[in-house]
Amino acid sequence: EENMSGSKDDTPRGRRIAQLNDEFRRTQTGGRTVMTLGVQALGPSVQANIIAALRQFSDFDADNDPHGEHDFGEFKVDGYRLFFKIDYYAPGLEYGSEDPTDPAKTNRVLTITLPEEY
Repeated sequence: EENMSGSKDDTPRGRRIAQLNDEFRRTQTGGRTVMTLGVQALGPSVQANIIAALRQFSDFDADNDPHGEHDFGEFKVDGYRLFFKIDYYAPGLEYGSEDPTDPAKTNRVLTITLPEEY
């Protein structure tokens, strides 16, 4: 499906990035997940619920996923509104990945944040 602006990347490259992002989000392997200070302050039990909800997240649409890469989402856990964002870095985390479709050249970093920290 294409969004209103037609900017969704429905190419093999875009679909591959979305697939890798989904695998990472569901399994928490192939990158690292970080939580902002506000999310850390919610405590371990809420954090565990956040990770469980993140693994199940599938509510992508034209508004939160205009490029079709499944790299951003908004969700609620225990009454808290949260965002997640996946960024692509080179293996040393010093600069951006030259090819987010290649797991050998990409370290995914998923940040979980409260909207007021975004």
